[in-house]
Amino acid sequence: MARGINKVILVGNLGRDPETRYLPSGDPVTTFSIATSDSWRDQSGQTQERTEWHNIVAFKRLAEIASQYLRKGSKVYVEGSLRTQSWDKDGQKHYRTEVVMREMQMLDSRAGGGDQGGYDQSGGGGRGAPGGYDRPASGGGGGGRGAPAYDNRPTLPPEDDFDDDIPF
Repeated sequence: MARGINKVILVGNLGRDPETRYLPSGDPVTTFSIATSDSWRDQSGQTQERTEWHNIVAFKRLAEIASQYLRKGSKVYVEGSLRTQSWDKDGQKHYRTEVVMREMQMLDSRAGGGDQGGYDQSGGGGRGAPGGYDRPASGGGGGGRGAPAYDNRPTLPPEDDFDDDIPF
């Protein structure tokens, strides 16, 4: 029997600047939200639109890259997996579903050039990119050169390991 697939691909715009916190181990964790929109015509011919907000979390070097290069309004491609967490607060059970980012590609052109950077947690790619991560030569894979290998299944510590009470 197949184990199943948990893969999410999103292209959207950041709704806020990324926020970075550090685990007790010193590893960075960056969170941000992405808006995706869908539009259609209803039965009366009126155009309808729905915007969905997606919570994104990145770990280690990918968290640093997201924090450094992404800003509110940035258009980004994100690939990762869904994870739902739950916690009790004041006797109430709360849930949060987020996308654990494993790959990212910035889709906005930079000032003075149209270079688009793609980054992933697995170290796959072509040319060397900031911080030892490899960038796909043309948006695709390829063999990596000297990029660090990180476990693509990060785990979060209990919520009380953070300085505040935001569980993620």
